[in-house]
Order: sequence, then structure tokens, then C-alpha cells
Amino acid sequence: MQRVSSNLSLKQLYEIDEHLWLEETIKLLKANNLEELDLENLIEELENLARRDKAKVASLLEQIIINFLLLQYLTEESQYNFGHWKAEIRDFRNQLKRQFTTNLYQFLEKELASIYNDALGYVIDKTEGKLDNLPQYSTYTLEQLLDINYLPENL
Repeated sequence: MQRVSSNLSLKQLYEIDEHLWLEETIKLLKANNLEELDLENLIEELENLARRDKAKVASLLEQIIINFLLLQYLTEESQYNFGHWKAEIRDFRNQLKRQFTTNLYQFLEKELASIYNDALGYVIDKTEGKLDNLPQYSTYTLEQLLDINYLPENL
């Protein structure tokens, strides 16, 4: 096992200082010292990274949907909040664009219905159930949600 110092193994270092563990792991990978890697923790960190990326893009897409629903269905407030909600949509789209990979796009395609359902629940709670005309299923495609120029109809 790789010795980081005279007293610590790479596995022990992970428990004490994850950042230093990461630096040492990168050095081992660059040097092609694969047999010295702490594979158990490396796999765990890679799995966590994948989950974080998916959670982030799902959250950004959820925010876009929330703002679409507010724009489209909370008509009495949209005259005052239109610019704010539109700017929020642009910001979330821009952030999402910077995160995109083919894999994450496919993940969003697969999870769109679930993400929409989460957004719908948020809007229902935010409006205290006052909106009874909200669609139970997404009327937006992923392409529309990501298109910088698209806004829902009836605005």
C-alpha cells in the first residue's frame, strides 16, 4: 500500500484529509502506479461525483420548470414578476449548458417526468394550492426547456 508519510497509508489519509488523499491519488494515476491506488475509496468518490452531477442538472432543470409554471399559470403575478422569472430561466439554462454531457442529457430525458413532478409539487406548495389548472404531466419537451429562446405559450 502507498505510503504518503512514514506513518499513513493512502487509505488512512482518506479518513483524515480527503483533499490531500485526492492529490496523492492523482499523482499515482499520472505516474500509472495503479497497484498503489486506494480503489475502494476511489470508486466511492467517483460514484459520489456522478450522483452530484446528476443531482445538480436535475435541480437546475427543476428550477426552469418551476419558473415556466409560474410564468404560464400564475397570471395575476406574472405582470410584476415576468422579468425576474424570465431572467431566472436564462440563468438556470446557462448553468445547465455549462454542465452538460451526453450522459447527463440522457439522464434528464429519462428523469423528466419525475423532475416535473417535483417542480409541480413545489409550485402547488408555493401558491398554496390556488392554481387548479396546472397540468399533471409535463407539456414541455426537454428541448424546449433547454432552448434559450423558448418560452411557454400564452405569455
